[in-house]
Amino acid sequence: MMENGGKQTFEVSNDTLQRVGSKSFDDDGRLKRTGTIWTASAHIITAVIGSGVLSLAWAIAQLGWIAGPVVMILFSIVTYYTSTLLATCYRSGDQLSGKRNYTYTQAVRSYLGGFSVKFCGWVQYANLFGVAIGYTIAASISMMAIKRSNCYHSSGGKNPCKMNSNWYMISYGVSEIIFSQIPDFHELWWLSIVAAVMSFTYSFIGLGLGIGKVIGNGRIKGSLTGVTIGTVTESQKIWRTFQALGNIAFAYSYSMILIEIQDTIKSPPAESETMSKATLISVLVTTVFYMLCGCFGYASFGDASPGNLLTGFGFYNPFWLIDIANAGIVIHLVGAYQVYCQPLFSFVESNAAERFPNSDFMSREFEVPIPGCKPYKLNLFRAYWSHWILAPHCVFTSGDVYNSN
Repeated sequence: MMENGGKQTFEVSNDTLQRVGSKSFDDDGRLKRTGTIWTASAHIITAVIGSGVLSLAWAIAQLGWIAGPVVMILFSIVTYYTSTLLATCYRSGDQLSGKRNYTYTQAVRSYLGGFSVKFCGWVQYANLFGVAIGYTIAASISMMAIKRSNCYHSSGGKNPCKMNSNWYMISYGVSEIIFSQIPDFHELWWLSIVAAVMSFTYSFIGLGLGIGKVIGNGRIKGSLTGVTIGTVTESQKIWRTFQALGNIAFAYSYSMILIEIQDTIKSPPAESETMSKATLISVLVTTVFYMLCGCFGYASFGDASPGNLLTGFGFYNPFWLIDIANAGIVIHLVGAYQVYCQPLFSFVESNAAERFPNSDFMSREFEVPIPGCKPYKLNLFRAYWSHWILAPHCVFTSGDVYNSN
């Protein structure tokens, strides 16, 4: 398929025609998709349950015991409804035999066309790039939190434990360059499962620490309306309320990669049907975790709830448990980065392949032997350009991100 001037033309080879109807290939001539409701759910949970779950206690603190949980439930309903609508856009026309839209921008082209394609494409890729920068910052902060926690306890609190974030961001970037060799969503399922497990791990730790603190306090903190005017000014209350709404809304966002996830699902049944079920499971699981972590965090700290729930427990015992939670965040963000960047990788590589169709540098893979495992497939083009995608992250976020007060 080639795209030119907003129009689509399809070149069907004899080889493609022979593949259609084969048990090894799908109706579009591509290798049979093997994704299930569970792999799709893992992708969604990896994308949705990010470290943002740790900021929900602060968000509920701004809204209070009534508005906080209600807003969270409303956003979950909106997310599920809009996701099911978007899932039906994967195929144009019939949901079983219609033309597939492999990416979000292709779906926009099929249903809207014109300027909307370029506009939505730029918004999607800018958003993905911004998320990648955010994940780089969050991962480096969690790595430094582990280092600083151990430094604090080994020195008995005497060492200020100042550190620079650059080396942590560089190490995170190197790991992402290595994992960027995973060719597409079809091969990413195992990393998504690991990342989803890690998201549950640090969420459970935050939840457990919150429950323990509520029991230790002997009471449930917080109020019906959240942080009161007087503690903050009217303008601060309004600003924080909108910021809290934004935090909750962002915590549910994954529409920009929904179509790409759906393209991994096998059929029959229709991909939209499986995706709707996966969305329902993921949104329900996510909402339960969000409610538990957010509400118990607010019950623990009340109006003084921190922006990151884990930092509220400081560097005191059990510090090793908080270290495990921060390690879980780092591992989760490694997988989440790949989930969010797959559409960006695909966009760059497909355009490069169209411009240089005969280049070996674009497509050639080198097999690096790994004892006891399958050979690691290295594509020099992806390694080279993903390096330049990661480089601005370190430039934008370099410096002392985490210093002692």
